[in-house]
Amino acid sequence: MDTLTVIPTGEAAGIICLEHCSPIRIFGTETIRNSFGEKTLEQAVNARLCPGITNVALTPDAHVGYGAPIGCVMTSPSHIYPGPVGVDINCSMSLLQFELPEEALNGEKSIRRSIIQAIEKRVPTGVGKKRSPAVSKFPIELIKKSIVEGPTPEVCDAMDIPREWTLRCEESCRVGHDGTKDSLAARFDVLFRQFDEERVGADIIESKLRQLGSLGGGNHFAECEVVRLAEQEKRWEGDSTNPSVAQTFGLKDGNIAFLTHCGSRGFGNLLAQRQFALLKKKFQLWGIPFPGGDANLVYAPLGTQEADDYIDDMTLGANFATLNHLLINLQVLNAFQEVFPGVQGKLVYYISHNIAKREVVDGSLQWVHRKGATRAFPANHFALAETPFAKTGHPILLPGNPLQGSSVMVALEGAKESFYSVNHGAGRAKGRRDAMRLLDQNEVDSEFDSADVLTNCRQYPRDEAPAAYKDFNEVLRSVELAGLAREVARLKARFVIKDSSTPDD
Repeated sequence: MDTLTVIPTGEAAGIICLEHCSPIRIFGTETIRNSFGEKTLEQAVNARLCPGITNVALTPDAHVGYGAPIGCVMTSPSHIYPGPVGVDINCSMSLLQFELPEEALNGEKSIRRSIIQAIEKRVPTGVGKKRSPAVSKFPIELIKKSIVEGPTPEVCDAMDIPREWTLRCEESCRVGHDGTKDSLAARFDVLFRQFDEERVGADIIESKLRQLGSLGGGNHFAECEVVRLAEQEKRWEGDSTNPSVAQTFGLKDGNIAFLTHCGSRGFGNLLAQRQFALLKKKFQLWGIPFPGGDANLVYAPLGTQEADDYIDDMTLGANFATLNHLLINLQVLNAFQEVFPGVQGKLVYYISHNIAKREVVDGSLQWVHRKGATRAFPANHFALAETPFAKTGHPILLPGNPLQGSSVMVALEGAKESFYSVNHGAGRAKGRRDAMRLLDQNEVDSEFDSADVLTNCRQYPRDEAPAAYKDFNEVLRSVELAGLAREVARLKARFVIKDSSTPDD
């Protein structure tokens, strides 16, 4: 492929022009655009030239992925692509706001250590068969029901999840390819008949389904934060006649919050890997070449059995991820209440960044694939009608790193240019191998000590160190300069819980 040229169209935007199709939209300052690298741009071109793809955009955290880049948006009215969803179906963020001032965690580090230990008792980390003690008590039929139906009132009551939390989810109870839950139930039955035929059914129940309420490895984390409202939000604070965006979100300046990043765990990975394998075999059987020569860009035309099966499997994985986040937040709340009896916590939002969804693009319904990209609907977007965020736009949760912080943003009208999407975080600047080779362990750990950010790790994973990621401030600057979103609050870490196992994402 010839050297690709990004043509600037603004201080934080550009395009790659291609023959016979619309250009690829690029978002990021010149510094950020230069961080993408040739391979990321080549993957974006391959994605744009795939059958049925009408648009491609790269967000500021774009970097090399499998098939399509991570930090990529692809739209299609006619095809579904597993690659731009990835192997961690519905990997997502959630934020829990506590009625607890930051002063409660000041002073002795033993208080934070006590909370870390209380969380670790309740929320397992890493890959494998570790179970949440609370979830291990659930009957397997309840778990299966929750994966098919999502967090319905009945499921929430059985699992002690506050019903009102489901109103703070990007999408809580998803349906199958035909718009019904019946198709999901039927697909679930088919999957488990196949698992039984393969003599792995019992193992999947024990090792995959019972991972609900647990945290993955790699870039997944749970992080205690202090909320710092943007100056614009502080000016409106306390005005009940004209509530600020932060008030609508439920953010409280100077109070403790809890940010979680994880997905559909081993169950979602299993569904995704099976679909990749099945579609690759179909391509070989039909004699169809892989787009761009990349087997990770396999696809299925909508209306085919292959597309229906993938959409249903993706939805089952997405429902699992939603329940996983809600249960983690419930256990985190219980852990805080162990240390601070009676403390209250409310869900701010739960939002995905690895999913394909039907949305209106350029006046028609299309499948919007977001791989490492987050939905960004602004105020008065019709899809937010009858939600708590109709007049403001919904919360956007962007993880940065424990030293520079993370961000809560809200979309602006300009988000239409990126197909109502923004980046899902900072994005990697160094691959895992390079980070392990180039970063010094003592320096990584001393940075956390200097910032007074505690971790549960004896040694913080070097491949997850802040220096392995892009400059988060420059990433946020790109988003704001491009007119996609603005910052509502910065989240400053007080402690981090991670696992250094093989990544799910």
